[in-house]
Amino acid sequence: MHLITKPARLVIKPMSRATNGCHSANPISLVFFSSLLSFFIMLQGCATTDNPVELTEKEIYQSANQALKANNFSEASRQLELLESRYPFGRYAEKAQLDLIYARFNSMDIDGALIAADRFIRLHPDSDNIDYAYYIRGIANFNYDQSLSARWFPIDQALRDPGRMRESYQDFQRLVTRFPDSDYAADARQRMIAIRNRLADYELSVARYYIRREAYIAAVNRCRYIVEKLPNAPATEDALILMVELYRKLDQKQFAADALAILASNYPDSKAFDKNMKFSSNQVVRKDRSLARLFSLDMLDGF
Repeated sequence: MHLITKPARLVIKPMSRATNGCHSANPISLVFFSSLLSFFIMLQGCATTDNPVELTEKEIYQSANQALKANNFSEASRQLELLESRYPFGRYAEKAQLDLIYARFNSMDIDGALIAADRFIRLHPDSDNIDYAYYIRGIANFNYDQSLSARWFPIDQALRDPGRMRESYQDFQRLVTRFPDSDYAADARQRMIAIRNRLADYELSVARYYIRREAYIAAVNRCRYIVEKLPNAPATEDALILMVELYRKLDQKQFAADALAILASNYPDSKAFDKNMKFSSNQVVRKDRSLARLFSLDMLDGF
């Protein structure tokens, strides 16, 4: 908005008689007056042309909705942000905030989607659509650490830190607990199973790493976490097998017997049992780290 002020008072010098007997204006005064007049005309022109017609709340929302239908999520986000800034308490405010979560997520603005979801949950705790906000928040955290390399190259996911997967699990858990009949609850439950399995695989890979380093207490703690916090995952059986071996290695006979009883009760067909149901697994083996072993012929076979 341009502020138009009153022009300064002009002081015009009286005309002087020229040498040829004719009256002529002072050239300096005429140039100054002409420049000042042009400046005021320019200000008036800016004031009339640079003030666009302000769109109504409904018009901005319709524009954003059209961008969403056209999958132009960046433009939709821009229009929805404009609507929220101009009409924060308007009739379309709640719809706009909900659509903004969707638009930001689909434009790959994961952080922006999380911020929008958190804001919606905080401002509208009793909304009929709050289950959707929790769902998108869980999806956003689920995809937060999915890099392009993980999508296109065969990387063992069990070896990668699960990152935001735990937060995603909590988001889905809140959804299915508070809104068990939600349209998004079924998919949330399936994703919780996938996350649980992913977390269990990661914990098991860390336990095996500790075993290779002969850090048996750290390894058995990881296995126990799987059994207690992530039951029914495919990695649970392997965790119990390792627990039996690790407790025996640590000379904790009672703990080893308890782990063996749990294994036999839940996995009677486990690979750790022979046909007579005798425990025969031998995965925890101390490696020979001596210098003689380092330069043995067995170590040189690969060269």
